[in-house]
Amino acid sequence: SGLLRRSRSVQAVRAVDISIARGEAIGVVGESGSGKSTLGRLLLGLIPASDGEVRFEGRSIAAMSRAEWRRSRRRMQIVFQDPYGSLDPRRRVGAQIEDGLVIHKLAPAHERATRIADTLAHVGLDATYAQRFPHEFSGGQRQRIGIARALSVEPELVIADEAVSALDVSIQAQIINLLIDLIRKSGTTMLFISHNMAVVRNIADAVAVMYLG
Repeated sequence: SGLLRRSRSVQAVRAVDISIARGEAIGVVGESGSGKSTLGRLLLGLIPASDGEVRFEGRSIAAMSRAEWRRSRRRMQIVFQDPYGSLDPRRRVGAQIEDGLVIHKLAPAHERATRIADTLAHVGLDATYAQRFPHEFSGGQRQRIGIARALSVEPELVIADEAVSALDVSIQAQIINLLIDLIRKSGTTMLFISHNMAVVRNIADAVAVMYLG
């Protein structure tokens, strides 16, 4: 005889305690469904926490005023997993990079083209790509554009959420090397989320493992 076991739901992100120092690259690894991406979105305030607290530079983001949160949000950016779905197919690449400059008032109109060109060059892309649409690029190029969009507002913390998992292995290495180079040159703090320990070990100073939430 046997027992019929009822399916049990797992609450993602339960009792997580993690700190990231300035300039550090921390890897978060775990199986699919363990709560890695949920953790990244909680840290950025993209979804609310039902309990606990997220602090940025010692301050609770829940206690920030709307103006304070807007200023802090510029300093925290995310690079998404899907280089195909994270860009608007109807808008030129340059316009999508420009959004952050406009929203956060980081550059006057006459300086934005130069800022966009510099940002694209920073991730190894030609300035003329600003006038093209996402469908004209390969997956690896699109992910570079996603990184450029995140970097355009000069963030202090970047969360890379499975940023290479949708790419071919050969392209993964290029993007990882790019991220490593960016961290070293700019001192940007990074949380690198992945299900692949081999990928994380190449980029992270330390690794946190999530299991069943």
